[in-house]
Amino acid sequence: MDFASVVKGSLLIGLAAAQTGATGPIAEKCGPSVVCVNKYGNILPDHFYRNVSTMEAVTTFGDTTVANGTRLDSIKAADFLVYDRERGLDILGPKPSYEFVFRVNEAVHEAPVYVESQNKLYLSQLAPPTGYLPQLVVDLNEDPPTLSEFLSDPPVYAPNGGTFHDGKIVWGASGGNRSIGGTEQRVSLRTLDPETGKTAMLVNNYFGYYFNTIDDVAVHPKTGDIWFTDPQYSWFNDLTDTPPQLPSASYRFNAPSGAVIVVDDSIGQPNGIAFTPDGLTLYISDTAAVSAPVDPKYGHPGGKYNTTHRRTIYAFDVSEDGTKASNKRPLYLSPGFVPDGLKVAQNGYILTGAGMGVDVLDPSGQLLLTIQTNYTVQNFAWTGPELKTLWLMGNGGISRVEWELAGQRLT
Repeated sequence: MDFASVVKGSLLIGLAAAQTGATGPIAEKCGPSVVCVNKYGNILPDHFYRNVSTMEAVTTFGDTTVANGTRLDSIKAADFLVYDRERGLDILGPKPSYEFVFRVNEAVHEAPVYVESQNKLYLSQLAPPTGYLPQLVVDLNEDPPTLSEFLSDPPVYAPNGGTFHDGKIVWGASGGNRSIGGTEQRVSLRTLDPETGKTAMLVNNYFGYYFNTIDDVAVHPKTGDIWFTDPQYSWFNDLTDTPPQLPSASYRFNAPSGAVIVVDDSIGQPNGIAFTPDGLTLYISDTAAVSAPVDPKYGHPGGKYNTTHRRTIYAFDVSEDGTKASNKRPLYLSPGFVPDGLKVAQNGYILTGAGMGVDVLDPSGQLLLTIQTNYTVQNFAWTGPELKTLWLMGNGGISRVEWELAGQRLT
């Protein structure tokens, strides 16, 4: 869209807003491919309307129509949508950029882990096709970066969450089947040595029961315990041949003892999980707005989206010894879609993949800015020597953002 059209749209919106008592334009250009939304667009001219998201079509704020059908075109077209001008522009810096780098298939792309010693980004591709075993690697040593398949030894079926700890990638393998690559695999925590390609099992059951999915993982920065979420999506999406045997819950795995301890079972579909740098606050997202019946007679029904169900990030206090989570409270209701991937920046800001992009929040849950994409983002990871390059991946695309917000260094 050309700049004249953006200006025209802003003037029309400003006129319509003035007729309802709002001051100034709803949004205005404030940088290269950056649009600032004034006062969060909290007064829109009648009649305004936004379609609810569905699994097939995720809407954004820019899809809202106002004033007899006027579209928020300047908002829709921006790569970066800033709500808090001071902090949002500080995050972006003087030369922010968004680049769509790789077109990939419509499968879910998840579990991104940056291996700094190799300068490579590992990520997974979930079904389709069922039984797909190789993972993907972005080689950042090449210019431009290259994307290739990677097969571990032994292969791991459907890593859905991942992080880096103690020289290895920690994977939450979400698939379970009797005949994957000639072997039986079950939902499990595994490690991958990126230097040798060898994988090892950490845990694959809870007192004899199969886990449901193991969706995402995070390592406590002080204790080294692996915390993970276990929703029911693998059954819905035909990644496992066994219906859920356990309620949705989040757990803490203590590797030295082998113990798995439940830390929360109040969230409908626990999904993303992340710690603050000091390890004293835990965030878990509830994506129960995407769910389905758990009944074997219906087979694998696929996930259905219910806009009135929970799509919320919750915060918990973590005890000083890093063993317990308490004082659960809602932090952010995702406006576009479910808050999937979840990570915390070096400065404590919270990032979540929430539909067609990534939302950036402060620790109170206030939305500061949104990176907008043309595909549904499932997860993301920081790369580079200063960890200021953010790679986003999801259904159909992998893209790259350059800005000033640095990620936590995982060791």
